[in-house]
Amino acid sequence: MYCKKECIAMLLAGGQGSRLYDLTKQTAKPAVSFGGKYKIIDFPLSNCINSGIDTVGVLTQYQPLALNEYIGNGATWDLDRSRGGLSVLPPYQGNKKSDWYKGTANAIFQNIPFIKQYNPDYVLILSGDHIYRMDYSKMLAQHKATGAACTVATITVPWEEAPRFGICNTNADNTIYEFEEKPKKPKNNQASMGIYIFNTKTLIEYLEVDEADENSSNDFGKNIIPNLLGNGEKLYAYSFEGYWKDVGTISSLWEANMDLIGEDPILDLRDKKFRIYSKNYARAPQVIGDSAEIVNSMISEGCRINGTVKNSIISGGVVVEEGAEVVDSVIMEDVVIKSGAKVYMSIIDSDVTVEDGVTVGRADCEKSEITVIAKGTVLSTASSAKN
Repeated sequence: MYCKKECIAMLLAGGQGSRLYDLTKQTAKPAVSFGGKYKIIDFPLSNCINSGIDTVGVLTQYQPLALNEYIGNGATWDLDRSRGGLSVLPPYQGNKKSDWYKGTANAIFQNIPFIKQYNPDYVLILSGDHIYRMDYSKMLAQHKATGAACTVATITVPWEEAPRFGICNTNADNTIYEFEEKPKKPKNNQASMGIYIFNTKTLIEYLEVDEADENSSNDFGKNIIPNLLGNGEKLYAYSFEGYWKDVGTISSLWEANMDLIGEDPILDLRDKKFRIYSKNYARAPQVIGDSAEIVNSMISEGCRINGTVKNSIISGGVVVEEGAEVVDSVIMEDVVIKSGAKVYMSIIDSDVTVEDGVTVGRADCEKSEITVIAKGTVLSTASSAKN
């Protein structure tokens, strides 16, 4: 028996993340490692429980095995509830014609039965590939106060990045009068964060109409939001002023990791009042040898560091041998960097071995030229990494 919920969350976590190249060939983007001890999906899941939302549907599709294993029953985020909690929602074949999720709107449409189980007044739609901390209860409070049919979370982005996003054009009272999906010449730089709160009745009505339209892309930004505006529904922007990063590219993922280090980091995860929870692998404590030199870096559990690490993120179980050097890089779990190896401006996926004498990346490269090494690769001098 299901109990009624005021608001449930639907977390879209099925994206392929093709712009992350080798990092997502075997792994769904939300399951990509971040910040030494986290996965990207830790952030929206932690935001939910910190915001008092205890019922979350996680919609998976692309390479779901690692993501499903990581999520488990939701206990990591206190979402292992008998009434509500976390549910993994892959595409399935039912009595009616169904298919792989064709777009963000179609993914939610296929899970309307899940939504109806809880008879919520509101539905929060989230993306599983953004790094941020946000109290959704504040957005929900605005949504209720304004009587909106839909509220769209927005954030100010640099003008040069605005064409990458859906842009909300608003009036002085934050009502949205126009939504432009990735415009070449945006009218402002208030970008949609891909976070929406809908009145449940309105959401289901528009999803059903959209599904019946054979010409629709079945997408919230391209179809659902413009259709709401076209029918005169009341839409509001919720202006978010905290840290938020869409880590859909190699450069943005690298930048977000670098935002964690320094005496006064741009993204400080040490706030005990709003924790980001992650799965605990119970690794042994880190070991820092006498020959180690560590500057402005984060070193996770289970690491053995005897070489040089500067301005880098080092994930659990990494070995940096004496004479090895890691600079301006993100090293994921269980990588071995042997004596004499050098790693510059790189993202190295898990279970990689960098043999003695190998140089990965360049110290003087641009962010657009960051070197990426795929999971499980063995780099020897005969196959030295090149950009």
